[in-house]
Amino acid sequence: MKAALIVDRGGPECRVVREHPAPEPGPGEALIRVRACGLNHLDVFVRNGTAGGQLPLPHISGGDIAGEVAGYGPDTTGPAEGTRVLVDPLVHGKALGEDLPGGLAEYAVVPAANLLPLPDEVSFEQAAALPIAYGTAQRMIVTRAKLQPGETVAVLGAAGGVGTGVVLIAKAIGARVIACASSREKLDRLTELGADVVVNSREEDFSARIWRETGKRGVDVMVDYTGADTWAGSIRATRPGGRVVTCGATSGYEVSQFQPYVWVRELDILGSNAWSRADLQGLLDSVATGTLNPVIDSVLPLDQVSEAERLLEERLVFGKVIVTP
Repeated sequence: MKAALIVDRGGPECRVVREHPAPEPGPGEALIRVRACGLNHLDVFVRNGTAGGQLPLPHISGGDIAGEVAGYGPDTTGPAEGTRVLVDPLVHGKALGEDLPGGLAEYAVVPAANLLPLPDEVSFEQAAALPIAYGTAQRMIVTRAKLQPGETVAVLGAAGGVGTGVVLIAKAIGARVIACASSREKLDRLTELGADVVVNSREEDFSARIWRETGKRGVDVMVDYTGADTWAGSIRATRPGGRVVTCGATSGYEVSQFQPYVWVRELDILGSNAWSRADLQGLLDSVATGTLNPVIDSVLPLDQVSEAERLLEERLVFGKVIVTP
């Protein structure tokens, strides 16, 4: 089979597309013919060694897998062969693509228990946009931050997969959304998605702008998974009794906590990790009914995975990048 293999730790040259032996499912496993695989910053982190640094090489990343059931291992049952499915990437505390081989290949082996049949109304590309980005967004603002109708939420990096997920889910809840991104084009598209206020974080101080837009009150919920570059400003932009929620740190882990703001304002700092199976099923149902339409920036063939990663690394995308083996 053809696969995008990480052969060393480092830059784009460390991932090559070439022939690789097809995996064989064992007991409890299913063989999936991959039709679409969502790309995430995690794939870049695994390639450069920031994540999954101890994995044996070559390694196949890619956690957001949608495809068709092509077979099962011994004594294993599940949806009939040919059934269209989405794969939950979480496997007993580990993750497909990060800790285990993923879906940037023509075939992937996954636990049969992790298969979710796709409604007819949901395309492979839509399904592959959901787990890591939209599942993460759902857990951050619904489960952890408990965003309520009428509250104001601000999100940094709003043009990416998680960010657009936050915007769409928050608007469906009935919240006011302040979306921060790095270009006029991205801000215009965020406005089209329903963002009430857009902030060019490259050209102005996002924290000061949020403070003004909220009447010097601060937001109820601040979503910051950028980390080192933005954390202090996020703390300043949150109202007394507000919540700051994070699921990562794409710009680095060393942050200034601005402790006086945390205790004087009695802020809640909330971590959020991954999603539940029920979150994914709910997202699939929302796409099937038209309540949610995941934002897809581009769909590229497996041979262009390096270009897909470049778009992510240079923050040239709006929404998700999908790779189709």
